[in-house]
Amino acid sequence: MFTEDGKPSDDDPRESRLKLGDERVTLVESLRCQRLTLEMKCAGLDAEAMARRSVEPSTMSLLGLVRHLAEGERGAFRIMMAGQDVPPLFCSDTDRDADFDGAVADPQVVRQAWEAWRTEVDFATRFVAEAPSLDITGDDPLNRHGSGGGQMSLREVLVGMIEEYARHMGHIDLLRERIDGRVGQ
Repeated sequence: MFTEDGKPSDDDPRESRLKLGDERVTLVESLRCQRLTLEMKCAGLDAEAMARRSVEPSTMSLLGLVRHLAEGERGAFRIMMAGQDVPPLFCSDTDRDADFDGAVADPQVVRQAWEAWRTEVDFATRFVAEAPSLDITGDDPLNRHGSGGGQMSLREVLVGMIEEYARHMGHIDLLRERIDGRVGQ
């Protein structure tokens, strides 16, 4: 993805995706490419750059977005679809923006954010691969995942996660450009 000097290489792993698959393959590949884009946009940055805020009063940063997307993965796949009773990673009922507010320029905070994100992505990837059908449902009684409150199919969860990543890709592009001028990909 990147050369030794941190510049983008000509090899883009998103270009080798499966393009003639069925519905599951199409959704999984689309989400995988969104996830790869997040990693590519954050590659080569130190803790200070990852935690750099956009513009006041926003607390948005690349690190905050990694933490936010880890929360989204956890909530959609582990909590809603798998029905696990686990706490949020960063946020709470009293601090709903802790994913962004706690995104500070500390290498350990950055490492923990990436570890949490990768753990949730790995869980989601396994869950989707092992699901017997895209028609299985999870319950979202509090409407935390865009279901309108109630049942949501795995198909809709995958589309929702693709939308969530896509919604933030423009933010990620602008944040990266603000940090070091890098554009593209």
